[in-house]
Order: sequence, then C-alpha cells, then structure tokens
Amino acid sequence: MHSTHKSGPDTPPAPASGLWGWLNRRTGLDNLLRSALDEPIPGGARFAYIFGSGLLFIFISQVITGIFLALYYVPSADHAHTTVAYITKAVTAGSFLRSLHAYGASAMVVVLFLHLSQTYIYGSYKGRRELLWLSGCALFGLVLAMAFTGYLLPWDQRAYFATAVGTNAVSEIPWIGESIKRLMRGGTEMGTLTISRFFVAHVFLIPAFIFALVASHIFLFRKAGAAGPVNEDPYHPKQKAELFYPRQVLMDLSLTALLIVGLGLFCFFVPMQLGPPANPADAQYVPRPEWYYLPIFQWLKYWHGSSAIIGVLVIPTLLVLAVIALPFLDRGIERRPWKRPAAMGGYAFLVFVLLGLGLRSQYLDRHDSGVAQQLAKQRTEEEEYSRKPFEPELSSASLAAANVALADPLAAKGKTLFEGQSCNACHGDGGAGTAAAPALRKTKFSPDQLAELFKHPTAKMNAGGMPPVDLPPDDMKALTAYVESLK
Repeated sequence: MHSTHKSGPDTPPAPASGLWGWLNRRTGLDNLLRSALDEPIPGGARFAYIFGSGLLFIFISQVITGIFLALYYVPSADHAHTTVAYITKAVTAGSFLRSLHAYGASAMVVVLFLHLSQTYIYGSYKGRRELLWLSGCALFGLVLAMAFTGYLLPWDQRAYFATAVGTNAVSEIPWIGESIKRLMRGGTEMGTLTISRFFVAHVFLIPAFIFALVASHIFLFRKAGAAGPVNEDPYHPKQKAELFYPRQVLMDLSLTALLIVGLGLFCFFVPMQLGPPANPADAQYVPRPEWYYLPIFQWLKYWHGSSAIIGVLVIPTLLVLAVIALPFLDRGIERRPWKRPAAMGGYAFLVFVLLGLGLRSQYLDRHDSGVAQQLAKQRTEEEEYSRKPFEPELSSASLAAANVALADPLAAKGKTLFEGQSCNACHGDGGAGTAAAPALRKTKFSPDQLAELFKHPTAKMNAGGMPPVDLPPDDMKALTAYVESLK
C-alpha cells in the first residue's frame, strides 16, 4: 500500500517561482509585504484613519510633479518667470502639471490639518507616542515652509509681493529678525539670490528633511502601534485587532482615489493662474498671501511698535510650545472627547480664532473700496496675462549685451550684481528698459558719473523708485563696467 502525503496547516508554502520568486529569494519582498500589511489595528479598520495614507500619496505626487517642473525651471530673476510661463503656455500638459503641484500644496495642508485634528480629538498622542506626535508637528512645520518657499518661484506680481510681506514679517522678530530676513533674501532686497535660496530650500533641503521625518514617523507608528478607537486603553489595547489588509487598505485607497479625481478635475477646469512678471516698482500692488497664511497675515496687523514682541514672538512661541509638549502635559489615559472638555475647548477656540482671522481679512478686503478695486484689477491682469500666448522675453539686443558682458570678467561680475540687486526688474534684461525705468544702453555718463548716480540717485530717480546702491568699491567698479558694456 502506498501512503499519500498531505500537507497540514503548519506546512510552509512552496517557494514562488518565476520572476517574483527570483526577486523574493534575493530581497525578501514577501516578508516586507507581510510586515506592512499585517499591522494589527485595535478595534478594526475605520475611515478616521485614512488621512496618513492620503498625506503620503500627496507628498509623492508633489515630488513627481516637482521633478517635471524643475526640468524647465531656471532660478534667476531674469529667467524664472519666463520659464514658468513657458511651462504653463507652451509645454504639453504643463499648465495641468503646474496646477497639480500648486493645488497639491493646498491639499497637503488641508489633509495634514485633518490628520493632526483626528490625532488630537481621538487622543492618539497618549501612551508611548510622544515621539510620534513630535515628528508629526515637525512635518506640519516643514509642509508650511515648503509651501512658503515654493510660492515665490513663479516670480510674478503675486508671488513677489506676498513673499516680500512674509519676509518683512520675519524682520519683526526682536533682535534677530533683520538678520533672518537678510539671510532669506540674500541681501536687503529681493532678487536672484532670493530665488536661488528659496529654490534650494524648496527642492533640496526641506524635501530631504521631510523624507527623513516621514520614514521616522512610519517607524515610530509601527513601533507604538495603532491607538485604536477613543474607548481603547492607549497603553494596553484590549479590543480585538483587525489586520491592516484588506479593509483599511481599501479605505485608504478610497481617499487616494478621491484626491486623484478631485485634484485632476479641479486642475483641468480651474488651472492655476500666472500673473505678469514681478515689478518691484509697482507701488499700487496690494499683496495677499495664500489662503492658509491669511490668519497669520491678519494677526500681524494688530501688533505694532513695542507690542510687536508680544504678538510676533511671545504668543506664537507659547502656542507652538504648548502644542509640541501636549503628550507630556496630558498624561492621563482618558481619550474620549466628551470626557476631555478642556482639551476640546482649547481646540475649538484655536480653530475659531484661525477661521475668524482669515474671514476677517477677506471681509476687510471686500468692504474697503480702494483695496477691493485694486484686487479686482490684479485678478483681471492675471487672467489677461494667462490668456496671452507665450512670448520669450529675451531680445536679440539683450542677448548681445549679455554676450558682451560675459566676454569681460569684470563686466560678467557686474552682470551678477545687476541681477542680484534686482536692477533688471525695473531696467529690464540687458538694460533694455521697461515702463518702470529707462534703458541703460543709451546712457552717456562716464563710469565715475554712473558710480556717483548709483550711490546718490537724483530726486527724479528717487521718485521713480530707484534706491541708493551701497556696494564695496570693487563691486561698484564691476557694476559700472557692466552698464558701460551695454552701450
């Protein structure tokens, strides 16, 4: 008689064959997937837990779209706006990709706020999750910094003046504000150095920190485990657990699908506008930040003079420290919102203040006739510019002037100073002239006379927005050499 061998429940599965089996034997993909998908969730899957996965998807989308945009972008005052206009108006699907990247920043702020709110309301920061909460707060700050640094890069009117307001607000910080402002701008004025610094921060520095913190956040989450529903013990979960796969995966994918469809339709039907190039001499422009910075913008209006230290430094610092230290201040195990009236009251008050400040800012804009008319005019100018076909701004004359400058090392250095001081914002590329300032190619002044005019502009030049140029002698010599080469 022949006995038939039957595999029991404890018999290990046969090794996979084919390409997957080959990859698995060399990388251990099966174990990695099991570790990721077999995460136990106390109390079972819930739609309240979907925001973390949504954030990860948006971040990946931002990275991919940002890479495509960076293929065309040139971070300099004389080329930034032109390259963005080229992306928006000439590149296939360029407007859609730029809109996806710009609106994705807003979506990331919204989903991250919802994620932190759910964590706070559910008391999911309790237990051994202090580091998890700290990494989440750090990620929130980095996302806001990412949005701020990216806002300047189009170098249009709205981007320039909103960033000017933001960097000026930093200067209100006592003792160190002016130094931080100069560090951010690369000098006293905004120009090519400002764009290059914001570009490096937006594309390299901040994403590197976000990648590191996302990895740490996921590791800490897996280490501490899911907190579960609000009636669960944060230290010793007792409710029956359900694996992350398949129900929670499907719930997370539902938010991802909603984000894909929602952002895609919004970017297709309401593409992101691009306004005219930045003109620092435009004294009529009314700057307004992106919607998520409006509460801060309105808050800063109430603090002036000696009281600025309270509103700009003391109150925000205490608020940030209180939020960061929350897991260390609230050590109880109670997580049900209705049993934590003080915590819920503080959250409701903070949300009410932020919403109130943002709505107040919009209300004042609508009911100030002068501001409302100017904002309407600015929106019209953006729409008109967006409808115009792409036109390269670099003329043959300015190209010839650039070549002349590059042939002389001293003039080449002067060209860098010319752009770094934002002289081209008014006088145009290659000193071709704009509506704000005359052409420099027609000047008849000698180098010494030019240097004197740079240091001490005439009354007419001051009225036109020309600031005094304070440079070391060698730099001033280089600048005058460049202007001389434009003739």
